[in-house]
Amino acid sequence: MKKVSFVLYLCVFLFFNKLYSNYIIIPMDTEQQNHLKAYGIVYKAIEKNLKANWLLYYRGGSFAIEYSEDIKQDCNIRGVSYYILSASEMDSLLKEIASPSVNMDAVLLEKAPKIAIYSPKDKMPWDDAVTLVLEYAEIPYTLIYDKEILSNELVKYQWLHLHHEDFTGQYGKFYNSFKTAPWYVRRKKDAEKLATELGYSKVSQQKLDVAIGISDYVKAGGFMFAMCSATDSFDIALAANGVDICEIMFDGDPSEADYQSKLNTDNCFAFEKFKLSTNPSQYEFSDIDTTTKRKIDPTSDYFILEQYSAKWDQIPAMLCQNHTKIVKSFMGQTTGFSDENIKSNILKMGKHNLTSEVKYLHGVKGKGMFSFYGGHDPEDYTHRVGDPKTVLNLHPNSPGYRLILNNILFPAAKKKKQKT
Repeated sequence: MKKVSFVLYLCVFLFFNKLYSNYIIIPMDTEQQNHLKAYGIVYKAIEKNLKANWLLYYRGGSFAIEYSEDIKQDCNIRGVSYYILSASEMDSLLKEIASPSVNMDAVLLEKAPKIAIYSPKDKMPWDDAVTLVLEYAEIPYTLIYDKEILSNELVKYQWLHLHHEDFTGQYGKFYNSFKTAPWYVRRKKDAEKLATELGYSKVSQQKLDVAIGISDYVKAGGFMFAMCSATDSFDIALAANGVDICEIMFDGDPSEADYQSKLNTDNCFAFEKFKLSTNPSQYEFSDIDTTTKRKIDPTSDYFILEQYSAKWDQIPAMLCQNHTKIVKSFMGQTTGFSDENIKSNILKMGKHNLTSEVKYLHGVKGKGMFSFYGGHDPEDYTHRVGDPKTVLNLHPNSPGYRLILNNILFPAAKKKKQKT
């Protein structure tokens, strides 16, 4: 009887020892059923302190997670494709990836970043692609806004996304089309009330201090991601520090004379040599944006992702992982960035296939990093105010949305020193 018990114990021990030495591989090439949900699975694994690696340029930027029944069950429930490798098979794969002859590498994912979304609490469903994809992927986040940033609460978070905000105090320059719309009137009134509560006489002054607070957060080591109008309006606000660029319908008094010549683009993260739109009725901030310049057939509107060295340029490589290099473009108030207005130290990670437009860029500011992504919604080409939100169940393999999730997962990675 004792011999039978020992044999049974040994079998169970060997079974579980083998089980826990296995790895779950989540492929991220075209065979993956749900790319977007996969990021949520990986985020959860990191939260549970499971060993996880991002396999750069291996099958579309796949993930390897130490075996867990919970993770396996999550993949099954959420329709995420996976397969199991033994410890010896995993060692062989890592040796293959480590070979100098292939552009691949394995990056350890150490700690799940705490995520903040800078956004008004009453935003509409059409407002923000990042919030949509976080909810779809089931990745937790916290909404914060001006009060929290001005109270220095950003230090609680490792990653910050900027909702489609206008940091210049011009209310998105929606004046010409929506000045009588109830939502515009309410938003302007609420913004003025908040500015007064916070001790400011103008919304533009308050938004400038918010932009400065975000800038300081990045310089101190934070990661920031912004889309659409939050990109150029953020840099414009920093450049216009101490300069009144707002007309009377926005802040109650005229802009100051010759404000263009008084801008200081040294304060900017990504842009320089730009000219502001002086027409208050024009739905445009400056010539940074390419929206009004592009004459492109929607069927031919794509951008191409750059390919980087997985072993030497891991940061941009992580940010560009995808199952395709050619990504469908999409419009927004800020659709893309004029190449001539981008600073020379900025990485242009996604460029238009037919023009010089830059769609996706990355840079370093102080000890921190940022990425800017042009356009409003990667799966709604001409998303407009009041349109229904995108249903991501219809787009589980969206390469455009994958770029957002790359940025969300990126702070979890153990970083190498980059090639200089």
